[in-house]
Amino acid sequence: MRIIDISMEIHADMVVYPGDPAPRFEQLSTLAEGEMNVSLLTMGSHTGTHVDAQLHISDQGRSVADLPLDSLYGPCEVLDLTGVGRVIHAKHLQGQDIDYGSIVLLKTRNSLEQYESFREDYTYLSEDAAQYLVDKGLRTLGIDYLSVEAQEGSGRVHELLVQRMTVFESLYLKDVQPGRYIFCGLPLKLRTDGAPVRAILIEA
Repeated sequence: MRIIDISMEIHADMVVYPGDPAPRFEQLSTLAEGEMNVSLLTMGSHTGTHVDAQLHISDQGRSVADLPLDSLYGPCEVLDLTGVGRVIHAKHLQGQDIDYGSIVLLKTRNSLEQYESFREDYTYLSEDAAQYLVDKGLRTLGIDYLSVEAQEGSGRVHELLVQRMTVFESLYLKDVQPGRYIFCGLPLKLRTDGAPVRAILIEA
């Protein structure tokens, strides 16, 4: 058995979505002062590898604490879409191995690029691709950048997906081969619109 870490490391200089705060780490006490090491962490709810909850797009939506547990763990398929350009359309997903009610992670050309600064030309899902995945009855979707939707998008892609499935963003899939794995992505039990996640793949 091999366990693959597909999470971004959270640090003060990491890439964040425009408008989101950068993580901050403050030392509250230290061993040198005769106390234990204790830190204060400040970050946005969509920092690094994270999960979106319905509360992200609707005041009446479910929070992270309400996400179905079976959407956070289970067999998954990693699809190789690295040959697709900036926009993933339904035609790029048709013919892929997508089972009804499954967990699917999309490895795109985002995984081939560096994460040193925010890239406006990241690969994202079009509305027709999002609708296709909804029609396939996906339980969980993951993608390898900070958003499933274009930066200039209307919000419709997020609305289609997050209302109907659990969505993980900013997965680190650079060294992951396409195929079947066991996925595990557990956020803290927070009543928030999103939360950072430690995500892994288990290769049997």
